[in-house]
Amino acid sequence: MNTSSIAKSTLFTASLLLSTSAVSAAELNIYTTREPGLIQPLLDSFTAATGTKVNTVFMKDGLAERVATEGASSPADILMTVDAGNLIDLVEKGITQPVESTVLTESIPAQLRDASGHWFALSMRARVIYAAKDLDLASVTYEDLADPKWKGKICIRSGQHPYNTALFADHIAHYGAEATEKWLTGLKDNLARKAAGGDRDGAKDILGGVCDIAIANSYYVGLMRSGKGGEEQATWANAIKVVLPTFKDGGTQVNISGAAVAKNAPNKAEAVKLLEYLVSDEAQKIYAEANFEYPVKTGATVDPIIASFGELKIDPKPLTEIVSHRKQASELVDKVGFDN
Repeated sequence: MNTSSIAKSTLFTASLLLSTSAVSAAELNIYTTREPGLIQPLLDSFTAATGTKVNTVFMKDGLAERVATEGASSPADILMTVDAGNLIDLVEKGITQPVESTVLTESIPAQLRDASGHWFALSMRARVIYAAKDLDLASVTYEDLADPKWKGKICIRSGQHPYNTALFADHIAHYGAEATEKWLTGLKDNLARKAAGGDRDGAKDILGGVCDIAIANSYYVGLMRSGKGGEEQATWANAIKVVLPTFKDGGTQVNISGAAVAKNAPNKAEAVKLLEYLVSDEAQKIYAEANFEYPVKTGATVDPIIASFGELKIDPKPLTEIVSHRKQASELVDKVGFDN
């Protein structure tokens, strides 16, 4: 393969870096399903501070299968994913190891990390309400979304999307499957259009008069209002306001990006140091700026766009418990014909 061909393949280049040859103690290797560009500023900052070189291999799918196939010879030190369910899947497949770190346990709220130290949240996104700017709505609960007063006024993406099954699973964790089925039926009856599209489409459809409110993720507002999504999306975002909903007996539902140390990590000490760095004030600020996510560390800097939504009260239900209801939530989506 010539030099130009190698340059065209980021994954191939990274694979060369992660060859089975001896790995320097001043290196560590990340397998990630998250776009490397989103975390590269953090890795560059870590390298500048510590001298430890960080190699990344991005794979959209098949991370767990690859690590399992590589077995004891796997060069992976850290496994990084988006969505709590994906992290917990790695643990259940036996390819992670527990970490003991006072820095991590003191920086990350208990519901956002594994009780045994197998995985840790590093950033958050909240499932919020986009509302028309002129709508008289200062507060709302998730339960309220099934109220008939919202009939024909709500937009949402597919109920089977992981963003929504996570929310529905959280509802099950609070109230049980029977109550959640009734709530989902009411929510479906209130939809202004078929559950489809993406979260940003909710803002677009509010501007277009299709719906009054939409259920969507917080960080998309930052991406749109900042201009990163282009002028058209900035127009959508400027037509809405954001309300932080809560469960009546809890807080706002959040999902995460996070990481675990691989079971056979050849550079475990360096891996733990990187995780600890990623929850530092400096790194949490970079997370907030790079993708408009909420820091997991209390008191860390929040991007001004996201901070404008008000104070985030995280739902106290452990993510591990919420994830355990994902399958049941998915089944209820089909049972009530939510996406029909």
